[in-house]
Amino acid sequence: MPMTDKTLIPPSPSEDDYVRQVTGAEPLPLLSEADPFALFNAWLAEALDKEPNDANAMALATADADGLPDVRMVLLKDADARGFVFYSNVGSAKGRELAANPQAALLFHWKSLRRQVRVRGPVTAVSDAEADAYWATRARPAQLGAWASQQSRPLPDRLAFEKKIAEFGLKFGLGKVPRPPHWSGWRVAPQTIEFWRDRPFRLHERLVFTRSSAGGAGEVWTTSRLFP
Repeated sequence: MPMTDKTLIPPSPSEDDYVRQVTGAEPLPLLSEADPFALFNAWLAEALDKEPNDANAMALATADADGLPDVRMVLLKDADARGFVFYSNVGSAKGRELAANPQAALLFHWKSLRRQVRVRGPVTAVSDAEADAYWATRARPAQLGAWASQQSRPLPDRLAFEKKIAEFGLKFGLGKVPRPPHWSGWRVAPQTIEFWRDRPFRLHERLVFTRSSAGGAGEVWTTSRLFP
């Protein structure tokens, strides 16, 4: 359907737009190549302060056994030198795809900071102890919802879902809600981490860390800078 008014897609910035953006701004130093996790933590801390909500949101890209890609937003729940952790229903589309093809890519986009981070690497399941520890921090209604949800499967109507939640509420009563066997987490172990920072006139800065040895005390990262 053609648009009769003005287009919804904004035009590219003009030269004057860029000039106004940089007028009075101090030149930024190049990104540090010392430690990708220290840089990520610093950027995440700034995002938590600046982003209006869900600064830990990330796009998770997977592919099925045939290689057809899929992507959705999830929430980062832990990050350290071992990788980036998220949780969900193992029977969901993402869970089934990761079982068939245990590799993924992540994208953090912090619009207010004009920054993004891309991560690619193999995926493994977190331990039961890790999943249990995170599960215990979830609100009870969210726990009951995880029991009731057959995530990514057809839902006959909203009432059917709400009825299942109520049934599990009665089942567990006032006691603790255990973690369902169909609910756990995954860790993306980064092979590459790319940091992208906006620069005027689309002359952006891109810094890539590539893991060149196994994790642990002997872990080594190489760095490269990419054309924007």
